[in-house]
Amino acid sequence: MHNISNSTAFDSLKSLRKTARMPVIFLGHGSPMNAIEDNEYRRSWQALGTEFGVKWPKPQLIVCVSAHWLTSGGWLTAMAQPKTIHDFGGFPQALFDQQYPAPGFPAAAQEISMGLQQPDSAQPVSLDLQEWGLDHGAWSVLKPMFPQADIPVIQLSMDYSRPPAEHYALGLQLKGLRDQGVLIVGSGNIVHNLRTMQMNAAPHQAYDWALEFDQTMADYLQQGNHAAVQDFQSLGAIARQSHPTHEHFLPLLYTAGAVDANEPPQFFNTSFQAASISMRSVLWG
Repeated sequence: MHNISNSTAFDSLKSLRKTARMPVIFLGHGSPMNAIEDNEYRRSWQALGTEFGVKWPKPQLIVCVSAHWLTSGGWLTAMAQPKTIHDFGGFPQALFDQQYPAPGFPAAAQEISMGLQQPDSAQPVSLDLQEWGLDHGAWSVLKPMFPQADIPVIQLSMDYSRPPAEHYALGLQLKGLRDQGVLIVGSGNIVHNLRTMQMNAAPHQAYDWALEFDQTMADYLQQGNHAAVQDFQSLGAIARQSHPTHEHFLPLLYTAGAVDANEPPQFFNTSFQAASISMRSVLWG
């Protein structure tokens, strides 16, 4: 697989202009209710959004990798007006009423797709013109960050059949977009086990295996040991307990791939929801 890991790969983009280097963010999104409840998580996303245009440039484009869009092969949303997808059940009507009418960016999607190559293939990432949109992994965190919905958003899907290292390799390819005003956001959870949730657990309470896995990943990221992050399954039982299925972990690999190993991570929201969902989030840059 040909990895595009520096800014030159995207120097010829016509739809985006050069900017100061943008940060990369992995957000633990947890319950969809975080999108509308006044809690520490939503407030942190709101505060983070206010830093753009001050600490960093306002993004020209957001590329979001969500745990909730799994496909065969890689896809980029390329519609002009992506729909708000309510991909959950059993929640209050107020959550289903949420809309996030951020525009798409078809021209940028076309150009970026040609610069990204799918694993074991010379084929570019495919374009989705109508099927998907913005799922709750994307809009539940982006709406608090950028409530005006005036920044274009493109989602990149994940092929769950591919090994973790190939997801990281796609993140490497995204790195050059940071110099083109693109904010790369991964949305998932470092620990995500819905089967063992304790709904009344306090934010500081979690299972021993959840605490161990979460801290181990934080240590690896702090060390810049991205090879160990990709090899998370080698941790055995605590990895299987933390991720009975690991789609919520994969967005972390895209974001880690898009940063340099010597870029220090900044952690926030380092608590848990329901004892088995880590809300730990990471900012680089």
